Amino acid sequence: MKNYLIINPNTNALTTERLQNVLMPLMPTDVKTLFTTASFGANYIACEASYAVASHACLEAWAGQILVNPEPLAGVLIGCFGDPALFALREMSAVPVTGLAEASFIQAAQIGPFAVVTGGERWKPMIQRLAVNLGFGDQLRHIETVSPSGAELQANPEMAIQCLGEACRQAAKDGVRVIILGGAGLAGYAEKLQGICPLPLIDSARAGLEVLLHNQAPRAKNFLNGTYAQWTGMSNSLSQVKNI
Repeated sequence: MKNYLIINPNTNALTTERLQNVLMPLMPTDVKTLFTTASFGANYIACEASYAVASHACLEAWAGQILVNPEPLAGVLIGCFGDPALFALREMSAVPVTGLAEASFIQAAQIGPFAVVTGGERWKPMIQRLAVNLGFGDQLRHIETVSPSGAELQANPEMAIQCLGEACRQAAKDGVRVIILGGAGLAGYAEKLQGICPLPLIDSARAGLEVLLHNQAPRAKNFLNGTYAQWTGMSNSLSQVKNI
């Protein structure tokens, strides 16, 4: 039995529930999956500041689960399109780790140049930067953001279909061959929108799960036992995990 951890770095439990509803039916029978929600930070990450706090919250969520669940993890999925704490968590956990954005980029790049459609206007430069850092900058041709945040889209499915459908049509340009529908709150919408979208759609939540289960998620060597510098003022969870 393989154990996977899926972390929602937002504090919105409804987003975690949405991820569960979409992903659990796709789980193999030999997989045990634990979902957890950030205990502090923004209800829905929508700016640089909330993203920075979510990175810390994501590490705390991972550390807390490590302490209460002694069974080793086979991998971790960061349930946010933006992947807060991706590099840090990969380094700390020494198991395969990916996020909704990275996993979607991996899948989309196998098809060709891609675009992203997501909620929240402030996400555009953040996603662009992440794509460059992950080596997908040249393949990401366009980012189409809509004014409502992912949380607002999640709360109003009828508005979301109309708003996201138009955004997908706008994103189908500049040589784009596939469109990523990015966001934990938008999990499940790609299937509903595919009939009105002129290009193939990738659901970022499904992509995250598939990349993790198919062993496509990168991993890094654990550094904690030979840490580069002393840490002070950490939470009990992170302090204990650091000394395991």
